[in-house]
Amino acid sequence: MKSLLKYFLRGLVITGPVALTLYIVWTVFRIIDGWLRLPVPGAGFAITLVGVTLIGFITSNLLARQALGLFEDVMQRLPFVRLLYSSSKDLLSAFVGEKRRFDTPVVVSLQPDGAVKAIGFLTRDSLAEFGLADHVAVYLPESYNFAGNLFVVPRARVTPLQAESADVMAFVVSGGVATHHEALPPPKKG
Repeated sequence: MKSLLKYFLRGLVITGPVALTLYIVWTVFRIIDGWLRLPVPGAGFAITLVGVTLIGFITSNLLARQALGLFEDVMQRLPFVRLLYSSSKDLLSAFVGEKRRFDTPVVVSLQPDGAVKAIGFLTRDSLAEFGLADHVAVYLPESYNFAGNLFVVPRARVTPLQAESADVMAFVVSGGVATHHEALPPPKKG
């Protein structure tokens, strides 16, 4: 009976993520196809990808960037719209834009003796405008969640990690169980 339960759990670990991923992808396809009223599954998603890429291509020239700047000025003047627009733009830019902010993974010592550490991302290397010239801003994502906390810590307590940001984010969000070999440097012996 123990072997049967062991096989079931092993199968669940394999099929669960696959089923969840397929369900989410299928749901996204259906939602986008429904918005565009397209009968072919996935066609709306493909059209959306092409459209977003085309907009990125068009706005890469100077004239389009100026027009986009005017549009952004209008968006920044509308009270509620400004909050939504600037927040969503900043969030997307932090991950995929030209001004990416989550590209410097760090370890933060949470106690003076360095016994407890947290892994996060350096988002500002100076807080001089707040009168904290010797402090930095570190974003600490939460495990199994798309939330996190911003910590202001002395620069001396922050150590850069020699790792890819995506691997570090996967490691933190997974609660430390991600199997990326490059996610963290090997532990020091001694």
